[in-house]
Amino acid sequence: MAITTFPIVDKCASIGREKDTVVADMDGTLLRGRSSFPYFALVAFEVGGVLRLLFLLLASPFAGLLYYCVSESAGIQVLIFVTFAGMKVSDIESVAHAVLPKFYSGDVHPESWKVFSSCGKRYVLTANPRVMVEAFLKDFLGADMVLGTEIETYKDRATGFVKKPGVLVGKNKADALKKAFGEAKPEIGLGDRHTDFPFLALCKEAYIVPPKPEVKAVTAIKLPKPIIFHDGRLVLKPTPIMALLIILWIPIGFILACLRIAAGSLLPMPIVYYAFWALGVRVIIKGNPPPPVNKSDNKSGVLFICSHRTLLDPIFLSTALGRPIPAVTYSVSRLSEIISPIKTVRLNRDRALDASMIKKLLQEGDLAICPEGTTCREPFLLRFSALFAELTDEFVPVAMVNKMSMFHGTTARGWKGMDPFYFFMNPSPAYEVTFLNKLPYELTCNSGKSSHEVANYIQRVIAATLSYECTTFTRKDKYRALAGNDGTVVEKPKIKKGIMGC
Repeated sequence: MAITTFPIVDKCASIGREKDTVVADMDGTLLRGRSSFPYFALVAFEVGGVLRLLFLLLASPFAGLLYYCVSESAGIQVLIFVTFAGMKVSDIESVAHAVLPKFYSGDVHPESWKVFSSCGKRYVLTANPRVMVEAFLKDFLGADMVLGTEIETYKDRATGFVKKPGVLVGKNKADALKKAFGEAKPEIGLGDRHTDFPFLALCKEAYIVPPKPEVKAVTAIKLPKPIIFHDGRLVLKPTPIMALLIILWIPIGFILACLRIAAGSLLPMPIVYYAFWALGVRVIIKGNPPPPVNKSDNKSGVLFICSHRTLLDPIFLSTALGRPIPAVTYSVSRLSEIISPIKTVRLNRDRALDASMIKKLLQEGDLAICPEGTTCREPFLLRFSALFAELTDEFVPVAMVNKMSMFHGTTARGWKGMDPFYFFMNPSPAYEVTFLNKLPYELTCNSGKSSHEVANYIQRVIAATLSYECTTFTRKDKYRALAGNDGTVVEKPKIKKGIMGC
């Protein structure tokens, strides 16, 4: 194999390329990794669940055999069929927008990116399905056009087969390049294997990206656009070994999650902390938690304003305090309400707040709010601050951090009723609860501060504690980017109570 036919990429000058056009392969070229299995595995798990991931893992040895012994095209077709067959195209596109960019961006090759980013026009020519990679390449790497394998569809579902001329490998890549450029030749071509030679030969300059597993990926700050919103259940990129571990762990993890949820729901709150530690859930408490309110003093309760991590935020706040703290929330599934050990106050569809109910809860004791806009300029948080300022001056910001090794305990796209289960399915999940200083009276609305000033101060102090950067994005921005909706839970019509009280 004459891999030295073309010079290696570090010989390519990247200065003065603003008017040049570059055409690059993806796996092994723009990305350090030469295998696309982890990304197919992400689509398989996020859309099809653990069974689809299992089928993909079982098919991967056969795909590898075809890839190396028959043809690259045949091996990739197997991966495409097992992963995509029967999936809604909209679900694949959703994963491509919300899940894959984080994993792709962590694997960008520094040498090829140096050349790719220096050119004025950027094209990507890849064997991967275009529907799977286009969102990342255009939105985060600034690609002007993506030429990839096109999948067959029937009634908005993928059949698992590919459209003619087939997988873009070898001659098909060269033909796709000719179709896109005609008689013109792009200035630079980047590839990493012998099947890229046909399209590299059509470029004025061509360079090979040699395999260097030890090379460090491009840091996020050097990419044109940072990854701000991310969805998905998996914490780590599912390599074949990691995918096998996930499949083997899920049955054990689900049983363990049920035990942990039962302990949190059924045991008295003062001993839940110790039960969690016994079951492998670490609860780390920092700062000075305020004592319970003495009802005989006729003082209103403390309002805990927590940074939002998962639906379990108020549960772990209560665990840290050793007493149940009612929580004002929304977008909570019925299952989450059933298994919750604390009282939850759900908002109306328009997120209106019942002032009389809130006032009653504060008179009875403490209250928690975990708005998703605590570290962004969220109007919902501003409305909270405006209302609560009339009811109490006892504000205590709480910084929440959770640590997971296998599954994320929150999602914008999936069923939120499974959020607690996924969090507790981690082998040893952790929640770090940091109680910050109570808001001074001079920073409350009763001292003359506006609700916006109070909310912005709370945002800044929590963000500084967590080393976060406050943004202008709102909760609606997040859900529109990740799930294509505004994050509102649609309530079902209420049915009149019958004999069983349903």
